Amino acid sequence: MTGWDARALEKALRERVEGEVRFDAGSRGAYATDGSNYRQVPIGVVVPRTVEAGADAVAACAEFGAPVLSRGGGTSLGGQCTNTAVVIDWTKYCHRLVSVDVAQRTCVVEPGIVLDELNRQLSDHRLQFGPKPSTHSHCSLGGMIGNNSCGGSAQAYGKTVDNVRRLEILTYDGTRCWVGPTSDDEYEEIVAGGGRRAEIYQGLRQIIDRTMAAVRRGFPRIPRRVSGYNLDSLLPENRFDLARALVGSEGTLVTVLHAELDLVPVPPYEALLVLGYGDICAAADDVPRLLEHSTPTQLEALDGRMAHLMREEGAYLDSLRELPEGESWLLVQFTGESQEAVDEQGHQLLRALGRGEDDATVAFSDDPAREHKMLKAREAGLGVTARPPDGRETWEGWEDSAVPPERLGDYLRDLKKLFADFGYDHPSLYGHFGQGCVHTRIPFELKSAEGIAAFREFLFRAADLVASYGGSLSGEHGDGQARGELLSRMFGEDLVAAFGQVKALFDPGDRMNPGKVVSPYRVDENLRLGPHWRPRSHHTHFGYPDDDRSFTRAVMRCVGVGNCRTHEGGVMCPSYRATGEEEHSTRGRARLLFEMLDGHADSAITDGWRSTEVRDALDLCLACKGCKSDCPVGVDMATYKAEFLSHHYAGRLRPAAHYSMGWLPLWARLSRLAPRLVNAALDAPGFARLGKRLAGVAAERDAPVFAQESFLQWWAARGTPEPDPADPRTVLLWPDTFSTYFHPHVAKSAIRVLEDAGFNVAVPTRAVCCGLTWISTGQLATAERVLRRTLDVLRPWLAAGTPIVGLEPSCTAVFRADAPELLPDDEDVQRLARQFRTFSEQLLNHVPDGWRPRPLTRPATVQTHCHQHAVMKDGADRELMKRAGIDAHVLDAGCCGLAGNFGFERGHHDLSMTVAEQGVLPAVREAAPSALVIADGFSCRTQIDQGGTGRRAVHLAEVLAMGMDEHLPADYPEQFADRPEASTLDSRLLTASTAAVLAAAAAGACWRTRRWRR
Repeated sequence: MTGWDARALEKALRERVEGEVRFDAGSRGAYATDGSNYRQVPIGVVVPRTVEAGADAVAACAEFGAPVLSRGGGTSLGGQCTNTAVVIDWTKYCHRLVSVDVAQRTCVVEPGIVLDELNRQLSDHRLQFGPKPSTHSHCSLGGMIGNNSCGGSAQAYGKTVDNVRRLEILTYDGTRCWVGPTSDDEYEEIVAGGGRRAEIYQGLRQIIDRTMAAVRRGFPRIPRRVSGYNLDSLLPENRFDLARALVGSEGTLVTVLHAELDLVPVPPYEALLVLGYGDICAAADDVPRLLEHSTPTQLEALDGRMAHLMREEGAYLDSLRELPEGESWLLVQFTGESQEAVDEQGHQLLRALGRGEDDATVAFSDDPAREHKMLKAREAGLGVTARPPDGRETWEGWEDSAVPPERLGDYLRDLKKLFADFGYDHPSLYGHFGQGCVHTRIPFELKSAEGIAAFREFLFRAADLVASYGGSLSGEHGDGQARGELLSRMFGEDLVAAFGQVKALFDPGDRMNPGKVVSPYRVDENLRLGPHWRPRSHHTHFGYPDDDRSFTRAVMRCVGVGNCRTHEGGVMCPSYRATGEEEHSTRGRARLLFEMLDGHADSAITDGWRSTEVRDALDLCLACKGCKSDCPVGVDMATYKAEFLSHHYAGRLRPAAHYSMGWLPLWARLSRLAPRLVNAALDAPGFARLGKRLAGVAAERDAPVFAQESFLQWWAARGTPEPDPADPRTVLLWPDTFSTYFHPHVAKSAIRVLEDAGFNVAVPTRAVCCGLTWISTGQLATAERVLRRTLDVLRPWLAAGTPIVGLEPSCTAVFRADAPELLPDDEDVQRLARQFRTFSEQLLNHVPDGWRPRPLTRPATVQTHCHQHAVMKDGADRELMKRAGIDAHVLDAGCCGLAGNFGFERGHHDLSMTVAEQGVLPAVREAAPSALVIADGFSCRTQIDQGGTGRRAVHLAEVLAMGMDEHLPADYPEQFADRPEASTLDSRLLTASTAAVLAAAAAGACWRTRRWRR
C-alpha cells in the first residue's frame, strides 16, 4: 500500500490535527502489533487531544486515501489493532466521562476512557458498566465497542452490544451523526433528509430486507456469538438498531467518537461458590444443571492444567490455596441486595446439586477479599498459559470459541481429540462456561512452513467443528484477521456476502482497517513470526536462564496482554502511568526491542543496538523491575534495558550520569578523604550547580549528604572480633554503599537488633560491592568484574554456608536475581543467591527460639521498594512488623519515582516527581502525625525526604531498634538526630585548591575506568 505520499500526509496531519503526530520509526514500531499473532507496521500514529481532533485526523487521511485504524488498549487477540494504516490512539487524551444521567442509568463517554476508570467515576452513583473483560484495568470503551467485549460478568449483564444505547459515528468520507434504534417515522425522516446518511440507512434496509430469513436462520442463538457483523440488530424485531449493528465491527466501518451507554447498579453484596470436578469436561457437563437451578452473575471455569502451571511458576498460589479439591473447577458468583439473600442462592444451588458446604470439593465464601483471590486465578489465564515453564510457546488463534452451554462438555471432548490429531498436547481449557465460551492457548509452531500449514489446517477444522455444534468462531475476542477468513464456515457464503455489502456501503474504498473481517487477509499472512522471520543472533552479558539463554526469546515474552497499561495498583509501569504513552509502557518497549531484532524485511528499527529509537524509549524506563513480577509473563525490562545500554554505548562515550552515578560506589569511597569538604562542595550554590551539570544530574535535586563517619569506619573502631563463619549463630551483614556512606545509622540499628536476636555479626573487612549502579547504567563488563572481586572476598563465608543479610532491597535483588543471570555458570554466585537474605527473612525464619522483636505499638505507613516487590516480596516484612506490634499500612501506590539513579539524572526530574505524586507522596502526606513512615529503600527514603512531605522515612531496622529503647519520645520518628544533615561549612572555604582536589579525583577515576575496561 503505497498510493499516498507519507511525507505530505504527515505534514497535513501536523497542520490540521490538534495532537501528537508521529511517523518516526520508534512510534511505528511500538504500534506494529497488538495481542495477536499478527504484525503490520503502521504508516504513522496520531494521538488526538480532543475528539474533534480525531475527526480531523480521519478527514486528513481521507484526502490522501490513507487507511485508518482506531485503537484503544491494543489488547486485541484477533489482529484487529494492527494494520498498515494511520493508527489513531484515543487513550492518552480522549478519555472523558462526558455526562451521567443517574435517573435513566446512562452515561456518555469518549472512546479512550478505560473501563475501571469509568466505573471508578461512576462509583459515587453506585452504578457501573456491566460487561467486565479480564483486561478491565486497561481496556478502553472504544475498544470494547469495537470488539463487542464481554468478560465474566456478561453472564448477568450481556455483551457490550447489549449495553450500548447510541453511538456518535464518523464515516471515512466525513458523515457524522448519532445512531441508535430507528423507528419507522425516524427512518422516513432520515431518508427524506437526503445525503450520505440517507444513502446508508436505505442501503442497510435493503440489505436486511434481502437477507432477513438468512440472518434469522444463520445467526446462532447462543449467548456468546461475537463473530461477524451484527446484522441481527437491524431486524425489525430489534428496532433497526444501527448502533448495535456497528458494535463489534472492529473499526472496519466507522470511527466511534462518543458512546451513550446503559449502566447497571453495583450489587451491594456477593458470594462465591467454587465446585471441584474430576476434569474440565465433567465440569462443563454440569453447567446446564447449575443454570437450571440458579441465575449466577458469573459462571467461570479453570482446569487442572492451568493450576499446574501456576504452581510451577509460583504464581497466584494464594488463589490456588482457596480452591477446594478437584482437577477442574467451576466458580459461581451470586449477587444481591442482602448478604442473606446472596448466601441463600449458593446454599439453594448446593442442595439442588446434592452437595454440602462441608464437602471437600466445595468452597463457599461471602468474603470479598477471598472471592477476589479465587477469581484472580481465573482472570490470570492468558498470562499464565502464555509462557509455560516447560519452554513451549503457546499462541492465540483458537482462543475464544463458543457453543451452546448445554453442548459444552461434548464440544470440549471433540476439541481435545482435534488437539491430539495435531500433536498439540495439553492446552489449558478455561473460560466463561456459563455462556459456553472456551479460552485456550495452543502450542502452534509458527516459525516453519510445515508448522504454519498445520496451524492453518487446524483452524479450518476447528471452525467446522464449532459450526457443527451451532457455535461461534469467536465468543469474545472478535474476528480481525484470525477468524475473518473462516467466517464462511460459520455463516455460509450468502451472509458473508452481506457483510461485504455492509462494508461497501460504509467504506466503499476499503480504507477503514482494511483486510479485517471483510475481504480479510489469510489467517497465515502478516504473522508476527512466520517462515521468513530471521532475527539476528546476539551475544549478551546476561544469561537469560529462563529463556533458553536467548535474548530473542526473552524479548518475545511479551504477548501484548497490556497489564503494564494499568493506572493504579501494583508497581508496573510507572513511566506509562506518568506519560500515557504506548512507547513508554513495558509492552511498547518490548515491541521496539522485537523490531530491533530485525527479523522482518520491513522492521521499523534497522540499526540494532545503536538504535536511538530504542534508546529513547528505554530512557524513561525507571528500571524498577515492577514488570518482572507484575507482568503475567514476567517481562524484565530493567534487565533488557541494562543489556541494551551495554551494547548501545560499547566503545562510545556515555552520558555523564553513567560516570557520576554509575560509579557511585567509587566516589563514595573517595569521599572518606574529606567528607565535610565534599558535602560543602555539593551544597555550595555555584560549585554545586556546575558539578551537577558536568555530572548529568538534575539541577532540581539535592545531593545526598555523605556521613561524617561511614559505617565501615564505625565498625572498625568498634573492634568486634570476627566470629567463626561456620558458627550457626554467625551472620554476615552486607555493607551496601547507601547504608555505609549515606545512612550508617541504618546498619548500626541492624547490628543492634541482630545481636539482640542472638546472632554474631560479621562485616567484610575488604571492599565489596554488588555492582548495582554499574548494572543499572548498563556497564555490565565492569559489573561482572566487581561481582567477581566481591565473590573472592566472600568465598570463605560462602563455603561455610554463612547467611548474608542485606539491608538495601536493590542490592539484595542483585544477588537474588541479577547476579545469577549475569554469571549463570558461577557456582559461587548460585551459593550467594541462596544464602543472601533480607533483614526480615533472617529475623523471621532463622532466629533462636524465643526471640521476638520488642513491642512498639505504633501505626506505620510503609513503602515497599520496587525491587523487593519484584524479587523478594514483602511477606516477611509484614509478619515481622506484625510481631513488633506495628499497625502497618503497606502502600499499594507503585514506584516512588526516584528508582536509583533515574530520578537524579538530568531530564528525568519532572517524570520522577509525577510518578511520586501519583501515589507515594500523597499517601505519606496523609499519614497520621503519630505514624511511622517506613521505607527500606534508600531511593524511597530520599524521595520522601525531598518530596515536600514534611516527613522523614526510616528503615525497618531503625524501627526495631527504637523498640529496644526504654524511653521513646512520642515524636521520635521525626527526630533521628544522628542522621547526617548538610554541612554548614561556609562555601567560601571552597578554595581553588579544593576544586583542584575534586577534579584530580575525577580525573583519576576516569583513568581507572579506561584501565578497567581493558
